[in-house]
Amino acid sequence: MTELSGAQVVARALQDQGINELFGLMGIPVVPVAQAAQRAGIRYIGTRHEAAAGYAAQAASYMSGHVGAALVVSGPGVTNAITTLGNAQENAWPMLLLGGSSALDLTTRGDFQESPSLEHVQPFVKWSGRPTNIRLIPRFIATAVREALGGRPGPVYVDLPGDVVYDKADESEIEWAPRVPPPPRPEVTVESVTAAIEALKSAESPLIIVGKGAAWAQAEAELREFVDKTQVPFLPTPMGKGVIPDDHPLSTAAARSYALRNADLVFLVGARLNWILHFGLPPRFKEGVRVIQLDIAGEEIGRNVPTEVPLVGDAKAIMAQLNDHLEAHPWELPEDNEWKAALRSEADQKRQATTSMLASDELPMNYYRPLKEIDEALPRDAIIVSEGAKTMDISRQVLNNYFPRSRIDAGSWGTMGVGGGFALAAQVKNPDKRVIALEGDSAFGFDGMEIEVAARYRLPITWIIFNNNGIGGGPPAFIEGRPPPVGAYVPDARHDKLIEAFGGKGYRANTPEELRAALQEALTSDGPTLIDVVINPKADRRAQEFGWWPSGETHAKQETPAKKA
Repeated sequence: MTELSGAQVVARALQDQGINELFGLMGIPVVPVAQAAQRAGIRYIGTRHEAAAGYAAQAASYMSGHVGAALVVSGPGVTNAITTLGNAQENAWPMLLLGGSSALDLTTRGDFQESPSLEHVQPFVKWSGRPTNIRLIPRFIATAVREALGGRPGPVYVDLPGDVVYDKADESEIEWAPRVPPPPRPEVTVESVTAAIEALKSAESPLIIVGKGAAWAQAEAELREFVDKTQVPFLPTPMGKGVIPDDHPLSTAAARSYALRNADLVFLVGARLNWILHFGLPPRFKEGVRVIQLDIAGEEIGRNVPTEVPLVGDAKAIMAQLNDHLEAHPWELPEDNEWKAALRSEADQKRQATTSMLASDELPMNYYRPLKEIDEALPRDAIIVSEGAKTMDISRQVLNNYFPRSRIDAGSWGTMGVGGGFALAAQVKNPDKRVIALEGDSAFGFDGMEIEVAARYRLPITWIIFNNNGIGGGPPAFIEGRPPPVGAYVPDARHDKLIEAFGGKGYRANTPEELRAALQEALTSDGPTLIDVVINPKADRRAQEFGWWPSGETHAKQETPAKKA
């Protein structure tokens, strides 16, 4: 029989579980694992930082509906990837992190990069384990995949001791594990379906809120059918954009604040009432708002606001149940409903308020005009990766998404540094689509070296950097003899030159015309490109009724009486 190394067993076990890509950063003791994976036909993408590998693995999971994997070295390599585990945990995305560790017989002796990795990752994973001999590797990887996908998805960790990686055994001695089947799609009772529809029918101003949980469940067809059947307006969360196309006539994205504040009933479909949705509380929501809540995790039901109708299960399956009910008992919100008319009016006003900013020829450019140029240049099925506070937030208002899982950003944890890894995974998993990584200059600083990875593997990602000289904008020049302002970067930095060092193509855009020309070339390139977009350091979003941070609103309200006094 054939003798296999631990590294070869890891590679085959990954293949057996349907994992076809591996993102990683090499070092002791996992170099043989990457080599074995590559020889076995798994596509290996070597990143420049462990965080990029972890972010890529979870984005690959989200886009494919399966589990993506990352491979990192022991000790600091694992700790560098822990933030990615936290990000996957908060976004409810599966991912498998494989981390090297010291040889078992050297534990406690002060081995190179020795670290209690299982303890380190514990707060951020659904499951973690360490096979103590080569024969157990497939079972541990299969268990990790099952745990990552089951129930509320999340990250898992498998520790790979050096002696287990290098050990050898006969193929017949290995405990090979069958492929983990797709997780079940739990449905709800007929009574729950009826209760949800009756609650919806009883509302005067109902609103459907579409979260990224619906995108993960691949419930786009069922949700679109439900909206078309009921004619109830919907609002996507940032990564819920595209589950139903942004140009659908019932989208209320342009009237977001008004819709949330005035809805008397919200139907949450894979969306959580966390900070992104202002906890479901006044003043952003109507006092006493009624809630129908569809979520895979029962512990999420009733968080922050009581749930009138809980629907615990799979979004795709449950939306199909609701559609079946409506097929037998049709109902829709009338077209002349006052609520829908009010939403349309509010949306029109908000669009008009932005018209001048979208058309502005002022230089340096604001945020809105270059975003308008980007939106007009992108193909309909483009994938947008975005991070960087204002760049990310304002782009959500201007850039449209028409397909599910076509926008990924800082997410529920508000994590910076996700853009490079996300973009790599998006392009690897979608080779026939255009991927842009739209980042502020601050966000790009977290992960900018991943442009070399794109150049190495000839991934035609287009990075678009909104350059305003710093976090929130910096001065046009530093003052001699004074330290730089705390959030400022080197003024007039040329990010476009960075990608040229690796063989990519860089562009500098000071005007809308220059940006338009750069986009035309970049979006047809067969290699990576970067457009450095110069914007006014003082540019901001349009006037907002509320701040983006709901906790800030709460603090401000608490401080007001003292200030008046």
